[in-house]
Amino acid sequence: MPTQPSDARLTGLFLDMLAAEQGAGPNTLDAYRRDLTDVSEFLGRAGHNFVDAQTQVLRDYLADLDSRGFKSTSVARRLSAMRHLYRFLLNERIRTDDPAAILSGPKRGRGLPKVLSIADVDRMLRRARELSEAADASPSKRLRSLRLYCLLEVLYATGLRVSELVALPRSAAKRDARMIVVRGKGNKERLVPLNEASRQAMADYLAATEAAKTEKKKDSLAASKWLFPSFGESGHLTRQHFARDLKELAIASGLQARLVSPHVLRHAFASHLLHNGADLRIVQTLLGHTDISTTQIYTHVVEERLKSLVRDLHPLAEK
Repeated sequence: MPTQPSDARLTGLFLDMLAAEQGAGPNTLDAYRRDLTDVSEFLGRAGHNFVDAQTQVLRDYLADLDSRGFKSTSVARRLSAMRHLYRFLLNERIRTDDPAAILSGPKRGRGLPKVLSIADVDRMLRRARELSEAADASPSKRLRSLRLYCLLEVLYATGLRVSELVALPRSAAKRDARMIVVRGKGNKERLVPLNEASRQAMADYLAATEAAKTEKKKDSLAASKWLFPSFGESGHLTRQHFARDLKELAIASGLQARLVSPHVLRHAFASHLLHNGADLRIVQTLLGHTDISTTQIYTHVVEERLKSLVRDLHPLAEK
């Protein structure tokens, strides 16, 4: 009788499929690996593995997550990972059934956990600009401030994922560029428009980096292909570094650091567009969402706008 493949082996095959067929990036693959490792460890303690586990033991796992205090969003993500894995095992004929198909997950709310108002974003942009124009700042500090201001302007103007933002090429800062090409999830490209403020912020930052060149740096950061270079392994600014800088800026702007992150600003971009009348399909395209259902987390913004339009414009509305 042939030996069953181990959970680790099956996880590796599944991740290889995601990378090859769906273009899943490193962050997505790492998340799936962490989730499935946790599932495998629970099954192992219960005397099971991916090949022989039935629906009830998977239900027990979801209940265990709840007892460990996992949020509904985290439980839903683990359930999604299991469903994807077992569909893969079924398609590859490693299993003849799908024990995760009938599992139901926790109910999830549609509202955004954190929302910044237009006024909040304006405060952060204004403060970032003030720091970049401070007369008493050292050249290196001014350059870092210009970088942060540029990052903030571009993020709020485009709604890019933070991984897309920090990995922008230097060519994105061309002064006459009205659009930039962004390589997003699944290695898919999309065109994203730039506004005048973001183009000017990139031009100012790029000019400052050129002015800061020295003989010592000509072959290092100054010659980098990235718009936001660093000496790290990736060659460009990390997501974590930008997130820390953003929280410091939030505090300097009089906002609570816990309410501000690159992803919250992406939310703000989408919410503020919809609030001002943008079409949901357009926002879907700008955000790089493959499925409109992902963008529908913002439908509460559309609903509130429609209610206000009826309240303000309907002839029979109470005045």
